[in-house]
Amino acid sequence: MRLIRSVQQMAAFSLSLRRHGKSIGVVPTLGALHEGHLSLIRRAVEENEIVIVTIFVNPLQFGPGEDFARYPRNLRRDLGLIAATKATIAFAPTARSFYPDDFQTTLDVGKLTELWEGRFRPGHFKGVATVVAILFHLTCPTRAYFGQKDYQQVLVIKQMVKDLLLPISIRMLPTVRERDGLALSSRNQYLSPTERHQAAALFQALSVARRQIRSGQRNVARLLATMRAQIRTQSKARVDYVAIVDAQTLRAIPRIRGRVALLAAVWIGRTRLIDNLLVEVS
Repeated sequence: MRLIRSVQQMAAFSLSLRRHGKSIGVVPTLGALHEGHLSLIRRAVEENEIVIVTIFVNPLQFGPGEDFARYPRNLRRDLGLIAATKATIAFAPTARSFYPDDFQTTLDVGKLTELWEGRFRPGHFKGVATVVAILFHLTCPTRAYFGQKDYQQVLVIKQMVKDLLLPISIRMLPTVRERDGLALSSRNQYLSPTERHQAAALFQALSVARRQIRSGQRNVARLLATMRAQIRTQSKARVDYVAIVDAQTLRAIPRIRGRVALLAAVWIGRTRLIDNLLVEVS
């Protein structure tokens, strides 16, 4: 595996590969890699001749008071994990190389970014879309890989790719979970042992709602009340939102029909966690 830090070197290398007909898979990450990231990288290795894993803690997607300064960073560990997957390149640029002092351009993907995470984290998706567009420009991917845990983010990126006519296939892979259902996240390491135990309530709430839907419940208000009640059994839990939405538009729905997404964002102590499940209703 080769490490590239230079923006110019990354752009020249990937452009040369595409000119020679090579397929390139890109896995964008913030680092602090875990098995969820590694599952994306391994799939990319299966489906592409070249795999580029990007490691960049993007300041544009963190709002005031969020955890940018303390977000876990361990490049040496991450590089070892990437090398074991047989990925080709690790691209770890500096913030200044992406955002010099005169940087002014950002991307606004519109309606999808105004809901849920966008409402609670203003500007977050503008930062995500901007950095992903830059990464796509520099790495020239054939395919890009993201996890379902960040479901709204995947929809935003798909919309951006569609709107900008980018010839990139977006792959969304299933969320990787701990044995008790907690979605793997780099932020899980913030949790104390007690908080870690209570964090399982997030997946439990989603699972209870999914079971009720599969058993015939179609009343959204009742399902949401059930989800909130499940989460509030934990003393350290505080709900930002629970939602049942159309899986494509993310708009709230009055009754369950078609493909729906169950969404939740919950604080466990000082740590904010998100998760989701998709349900198909005939």
